[in-house]
Formats: sequence, structure tokens, C-alpha cells
Amino acid sequence: MRVRIQNTFSKTRLTVNAATVGRTDGKSAATQGRPRPVTFAGRPEAVIPAGGELWSDATALKTGAQDDIAVSLSVAGTAVPGRHETAFRTNYLTEPGTGDHTGDAGSAAYTKTTESTYLVTAVDVRNPRLRGGLVAYGSSVVDGVGSTNCGNGCNQLGTNRRWTDDLARRVTTELPPSRQLAIANAGVIGTTSAADCPDLAEPLHGLDGQTRLERDVLSLHGVTGVLYYYGTNDLPAGCDAQQILASYRDTFHRLRAAGIKVYVTAITPRPGYTDQQNRYRYTVNSFVSRWNNCTGICDGTLGFDQALKDPLKPNSISPSYDNGDGIHANIAGQQALADTISLSMLAP
Repeated sequence: MRVRIQNTFSKTRLTVNAATVGRTDGKSAATQGRPRPVTFAGRPEAVIPAGGELWSDATALKTGAQDDIAVSLSVAGTAVPGRHETAFRTNYLTEPGTGDHTGDAGSAAYTKTTESTYLVTAVDVRNPRLRGGLVAYGSSVVDGVGSTNCGNGCNQLGTNRRWTDDLARRVTTELPPSRQLAIANAGVIGTTSAADCPDLAEPLHGLDGQTRLERDVLSLHGVTGVLYYYGTNDLPAGCDAQQILASYRDTFHRLRAAGIKVYVTAITPRPGYTDQQNRYRYTVNSFVSRWNNCTGICDGTLGFDQALKDPLKPNSISPSYDNGDGIHANIAGQQALADTISLSMLAP
């Protein structure tokens, strides 16, 4: 396996003095056995330029489906974290100035925690038995907002209950060994499909769906399909149906030109949409659902809007699936999204 380290948002170089990777139960910073050293171009340290990123060398570590791994980095100086502020799991930090603990199998030195993922942006596992990999691509509804909400004040942090995790478990248990697929989550909260929505609350810094496609999908190894779930933020950000559809067409053509299949969901309901925004949503969703293949420019559709909608108030999420904000799905809703996906479509 190998990992990708980012220095995307910094104006100075990032120095990584040491890195390791090991299997973990996901409940602490401890690893199962001593972690394996990770190298970069054969060296234990790496310098990543401002705005850059770097893949590590391959490291021998045997893993299986649903395994957790721990990637540890010893960083000199100041690191500027990425935008993944909602990892929905606990990551572990040592106190500054306490030295390099990347080789520790125990967790004693890791006295601080965060729910953000700072520097690691991808993990690449070599498995020649897989049929390929699917990347879920979108904003907070992909990132996993709501996936810790089990109802009635219940919160399950770090249990991996995003709809993409539920889908990965379905693939592992329901498909035969000859039809297994990897599932990667490339959701970034707060982003839009189109780069030019006029009412964005803050600049996207190149994180819109069109701009980041190369980094977060096309440059990954083994991608054979994309699960596209964008548009929910475009409408309140001021984009109309034609702007959204223009971004869809651009993105889908680039993906299919790279030999990657595209599976698209209609925009899911949100009670905060205005009447005009719902008209735009209807136009976009009619385009997506026509012939079940986005009018011929995608390879299949996902029925997420139908899975989540309240049958009595179809412009709202069903109360049993609502995270409480009217936008995102709770754990039950996340499972409903995963259950509505046809595995025979993804892995015929």
C-alpha cells in the first residue's frame, strides 16, 4: 500500500521527517504490532513544496476489507491542514516538541485528539483481485455529515456509517470474490459542482467539483466508476439549472473520456429550497432520470432523492432519515441510501 500527503493550502514547504503505517482496531492510536516504515523515493523523509502533494513508495502491509489502518507522520515546523475538518472519527496527536513517535506501537504519547484529517488525502492498496474502484464524489452528503447520528441524542463517532461505508460492506458481503470493488470517499463539505455559483459564502479555493476532479478522481489508481452526488449546494449558492447541468456535462465527459463510468443521483430534497430552486432541481433531476442514464451522458442513476423524500412532503427528507437539519441523512438514512444502489449495475 501507499499514502498521499498534501501541502495544498500552505505557502511554505512541508517537511516530513518520518512516516509509518500499521493496522489498528480504530479505537486508539495503538497499532497491531510495530508499524511499518514508509519511504518517499527510497528515503525516510520528504519535502513537499507549497501547494503540492506527494505519494509515498509502496509499503508491504497486508490488509483485508473493512480493516482500519493508522498512518503516522512526524512533521517539522508548521503544517497547514487540509479542508477535511469532518472526518467523523478520532485522530491522534502528540504534544509539539515531544519528538518522533511514528514507530510507537502503543498510544501513550498520543495525548491529544482531533476529528479532522490533516495531511493524508488518499490511501492506495494494491489488490489485483479487485474489478476496480468506485469514487463517491460530492459535498457534505458524501463526506458523511449525519453519519454519527443514531437518533434520540445518540452519537456514534468513528463507526464508519456513511452511506459509502455501508455500500462497501454490501459489496464485501453480497458480491462474489470475482466481482469485488473498492469504494473511496472523495466528499468535501461545503463544495459545489459548478465553479461559478454567484452566492457562495466563501471562496472554494479550487475545491469545486470541476476543479478538483483531476486530483481527487482522475489521478487515483484503479478508478473504474464515480458515484456522483452534487448539486445540493449549487442551488442555495445561486446556480440555476443550466449552470449545474453545464458542470455535469463537463465533468461527465472528462470522466468517460478517461474510461470511467458515471453513476449519478438526482438532487435530494431540502425544505429550505425556494420555489424557484425546486424548479431548477426538477429540471436537473429530469435530465438525470431520463432513460436512467442522464440523457446518454452517464452510465446509470442512483435513486437517492426517492429514498430520502418524505412521501407526504416530497420537497423534504423523511423525518425518520433526517439528521435534524433537513439536509443530511442520519445513520438510518445513510443505510437507506446504500441499500437503494443496485450492485448488479455497479458490478455486472
